[in-house]
Amino acid sequence: MNKKIQHRRDFIKKTTLAGSALLLPTVSLPVTFGTSTEELGGGLQVSLFSKHLQFLNYNDMSEAAAELGFDGLDLTVRPKGHVLPERVTDDLPKAVAAMKKYGINPGMMTTNVWEVKNVEHKTVLEIASKLGFTHYRTGWLKYPEDGTIAESQAIYGQQAAELEVLNKDLGLIGCYQNHAGNHVGAPIWDLPPILSATNNEYMGCQYDIRHAVVEGGSSWELGLRQIRPFIKSIVIKDFKWGKVDGKWKPVNTPLGEGMVDFNRYFSLLKKYKINVPVSLHLEYDLGGAEHGDSKITIDRTQVFNAMKKDLAFLRNAWDKAE
Repeated sequence: MNKKIQHRRDFIKKTTLAGSALLLPTVSLPVTFGTSTEELGGGLQVSLFSKHLQFLNYNDMSEAAAELGFDGLDLTVRPKGHVLPERVTDDLPKAVAAMKKYGINPGMMTTNVWEVKNVEHKTVLEIASKLGFTHYRTGWLKYPEDGTIAESQAIYGQQAAELEVLNKDLGLIGCYQNHAGNHVGAPIWDLPPILSATNNEYMGCQYDIRHAVVEGGSSWELGLRQIRPFIKSIVIKDFKWGKVDGKWKPVNTPLGEGMVDFNRYFSLLKKYKINVPVSLHLEYDLGGAEHGDSKITIDRTQVFNAMKKDLAFLRNAWDKAE
């Protein structure tokens, strides 16, 4: 028997995936991603945020993603990630080889890259380009207290434009994620002034609907309209408001159990013809897997089943949205 087939069968037996009613078909075709707002056709191509599999090595991570039915991996290439930036030359090729072994081609990665003149940041992009990556998430930014927001936006806009020049040379698209809190881009409306300094071709936004609803409440649709020309990739996750230690905070949930109106959101994506890479995140309690822990406190089967459930919900919600 072929060793690869036997290994896959052993994996299925170990994790009880074969007996699960939620099992999705393995995808073994190369992953292709749209890079602009072109008309959507067929189902979504979904990558799993590899942060949630950091308790596995490259081979087992890739095998699990394939068996669970994901089309790709959004690989963490950052401090405390699957690939450490200082080891990118040696380790990123190993991670990609493992992904390709199970039919998952490289497409997305999550980084801390922003500074063009930072040698480590530049090396990450150069190696990723050679290995076939197309999209990456940048590092986050903050507004310094010793200056105005407008002054910071002008500086960040110039930096984004410089980064786009490098991206173009390497054939990569950089994506800045909107993130709730005191980050640049949290209110969504402050990102277009920054991204408008670029040519909006190799630099844009990684739109996160969870964070957009946390910050925008019922006005998230207006924010989506504002940022839509700049969207180059999207993140999928859900949340609800709850009391934690006596304080109201966003509490992450499985898809469909929170406040995100996925039917409306997906309907708008289809209306706007936004066709970009999709990264699925699972930020709710999964024994440490939600935080990217190298050791988790629950059986890995529970993590895999949660991933299958969210992926099934995501694809079903997408198909039903009109």
